[in-house]
Amino acid sequence: MKTTETTYSCAYCGEPNDIVVDLSGGEVQQYIEDCQVCCRPNSLYITGNTGTGEAWVEAFTDDE
Repeated sequence: MKTTETTYSCAYCGEPNDIVVDLSGGEVQQYIEDCQVCCRPNSLYITGNTGTGEAWVEAFTDDE
């Protein structure tokens, strides 16, 4: 399993959230994760590079 840590800003409250991304799930992933601060659901779109172990996260609300 290849994992990396990254941070995204909550689409609702703007607070930073630290997450661990499992890159063995693919270089493009999408799932829902609750904000660690306001508990609202963020739709996360993750792109990663298994070669470098980097990942980039974009967070959206259900309304977007």
